[in-house]
Amino acid sequence: MPNRIPDHRPARPARPARESSSSRGYGWQWRKASKLFLLAHPLCADCESNGQVVAAQVVDHIIPHRGDQVLFWDEGNWQPLCKTCHNRKSASGL
Repeated sequence: MPNRIPDHRPARPARPARESSSSRGYGWQWRKASKLFLLAHPLCADCESNGQVVAAQVVDHIIPHRGDQVLFWDEGNWQPLCKTCHNRKSASGL
């Protein structure tokens, strides 16, 4: 049996448990509404503002709703984004 080298990486701190997507409001109603929104708004808003034509794949809440159901369902607070732009926005904490 070969000798194993011990793992010297520091342990990652445990992430706090996150509620399920359905319990955060992203159930079947959201999936249906976001699909309809993307049909009506097929291009990424950020890419389009930079002169690029990129298909939107995600409906983003412009102002994070933080559980506020009125803000969650306010279509004026939605924007179509491609996954790259959505991930960039999410990582920045905006």
